[in-house]
Amino acid sequence: MSDIVNDYLHETRNNLVNEITSLSHSQFNNRLSMNMWSIAQVCHHLVLVEQATIKAIARGLKKGDNTQTERKNVHLIIDRSKKFKAPEIVEPDLEAIEVQSIIELLNDSRKKLLTFLHTIEEKSILVKKSVNHPALGELPLDQWIEQIYLHEQRHIEQIKEIKLLLNAKH
Repeated sequence: MSDIVNDYLHETRNNLVNEITSLSHSQFNNRLSMNMWSIAQVCHHLVLVEQATIKAIARGLKKGDNTQTERKNVHLIIDRSKKFKAPEIVEPDLEAIEVQSIIELLNDSRKKLLTFLHTIEEKSILVKKSVNHPALGELPLDQWIEQIYLHEQRHIEQIKEIKLLLNAKH
């Protein structure tokens, strides 16, 4: 994994934590409507996506043959005008959760991701193998890593939007 990707993962996660740290329990867990996630649910979704990404990359690495596919414009993920339906495996829980608990889950999933990535001896293999991504189709494994922070950036914008709506409501 390149230092740039590592820096983006770190910087984006810090931005996310900064957005949620000062929220009250009700701000964090309040759903403005039944078809909108709470900030807590958005954060839980990010944890689940990171965990699913580890599994996807592991699955891709186990493939015997190199399945190199064309590189995708993974930056499309940031475009919030394009709506994606979260696959069931990464849909968040409905139960309320403490901000600190989510931060611990985020820290734990990031530690697991980085530990997993450090176990990959031949980093160049990440460019040569791919696995299907629910929103982007067949995606090279290194771009799966890149989509983590891009996806997180997308949801940071969503969190900022929810915070504005919550403030307008009160």
